[in-house]
Amino acid sequence: MKKYTRFEKARIIGARALQISLGAPVLFDIPEGMIDPIEIAKMEFDRHIIPIDVKRD
Repeated sequence: MKKYTRFEKARIIGARALQISLGAPVLFDIPEGMIDPIEIAKMEFDRHIIPIDVKRD
């Protein structure tokens, strides 16, 4: 697994939360009553299933 800086982590979670809030499908079964896209994106990040990569130069 790649080690991300706190800035990369914030950018990845923020971008994924925006996608979820705009109607993108969630990639796992979310718990009942969870509707906050940021919390959902954090859970996806922790499970290593976010389909976003970091390109470093």
